[in-house]
Amino acid sequence: MDFSPKWIAWEVTRRCNLKCVHCRSSSEAVVKDHPDFSTEDAFKVLDDIASYSEPVVVLSGGEPLMRKDVFDIARYGTDKGLRMCMATNGVLVNDEKCEKMKESGIRIVSLSLDGSTKEVHDDFRNQKGAFDGTLRAAGLFKKHGIEFIINSSFTKRNQEEIPKVYQLAKKIGATAWYMFMIVPTGRGEDIMSELISKEEYEEILDWHYDMEKEEHDMLVRPTCAPHYYRVVLQRSKKDGEKFQKRSLKFSTGGAKGCIAGQLICLIDVDGEVLPCSYFPKSAGNVFKQPFKEIWENSELFRDMRDFKSYKGKCGACEYINVCGGCRARAYAVTGNYMDEEPFCSYVPAKIKKHDISNK
Repeated sequence: MDFSPKWIAWEVTRRCNLKCVHCRSSSEAVVKDHPDFSTEDAFKVLDDIASYSEPVVVLSGGEPLMRKDVFDIARYGTDKGLRMCMATNGVLVNDEKCEKMKESGIRIVSLSLDGSTKEVHDDFRNQKGAFDGTLRAAGLFKKHGIEFIINSSFTKRNQEEIPKVYQLAKKIGATAWYMFMIVPTGRGEDIMSELISKEEYEEILDWHYDMEKEEHDMLVRPTCAPHYYRVVLQRSKKDGEKFQKRSLKFSTGGAKGCIAGQLICLIDVDGEVLPCSYFPKSAGNVFKQPFKEIWENSELFRDMRDFKSYKGKCGACEYINVCGGCRARAYAVTGNYMDEEPFCSYVPAKIKKHDISNK
């Protein structure tokens, strides 16, 4: 497997106008003790990344539109040959910002939509008007010819909304819909009891498989749900048909479930390079060492690319190369990122055979 960086999420600010229940960075509107890095520092990071690779770079946060220089940063990355994108909650989007997105070379924008009604979405986002803000932003993006992705996060409190949110994302003209299965980190640690059970998790992935077979207008993908790739192989084999997953031109290009620290990473607002947006363990700091050095030589990233050293069910699983289990979820629940995926109900054939032979 080629372990070159394909996609980097970059937390350009800790500040946010919302206070969502699942927020991995526990963002707030005002952050006094940890100011954002400077524009000059941002340019240096982009110089560093562009000298090594040409990944997709997603400006995120917090809410990136709270940075006054965010479009300067985007323009600089675009001029360096990087594919610049943005992740926003949509509330601050207006005509002027849409024009600036286009001028700065931002290729695609992601919006959050966690319910098919304002009651559900605003409850999840802890902010009245968040739902209307997302739909307004989607309309503005369509008006200005800006492609957008809908990201939807689910827990027990909104899992019944999944099919409805999918339909709404399609209705408002999204290029793609990504169904996120919550990883308990940041403020999300407070909702462990709200996490969808492994049994219902499997049912949702089965639903997604059936839906994806019939979906031809919008790209769809479960995210932070690596065992979906195992489900696809199992179901397509059982159904006797080929299942060709499509990909977005701004995607990771990965053909595996968990690609944290393998094809993707997150750079947080302090410069720490994390395996993904939900993995609070650093491999190094871009303000202190070259990105290439971190990506290629950090012990954390090397561990995560060593599939033969995975523990428990994941280590014994015949689907290890297409799934890998969620390393962030394993770390959050067990404290060991090499441990088995705690929200997977599948029992590997090797373990089944061992159990039968011992009876």
